[in-house]
Amino acid sequence: MLAKDESEAELLRRITTDPQVLGGKPVVRGRSLAVEHVLGMLAAGDSVDEVLTGYVWLEHADVRACLLYARLVVGHERYDPPLPGTAA
Repeated sequence: MLAKDESEAELLRRITTDPQVLGGKPVVRGRSLAVEHVLGMLAAGDSVDEVLTGYVWLEHADVRACLLYARLVVGHERYDPPLPGTAA
């Protein structure tokens, strides 16, 4: 849930793209930290606090922005998992 004073649009402003930064991948606030890297750390089991400790400039809202960005991207994707007994 978003903080009362923070809209999705405000959070998404933390995610930027620039061809000069990581080849145009979505990054956090123009820095060389890709959204996918933050998501990968969380998926690997790192807590938000561990992620924040690893990047002292990173803010809790940045992590939330990464999660929101991923939700929006995935919301437009389609994935059909292989049926049991079929080749992947």
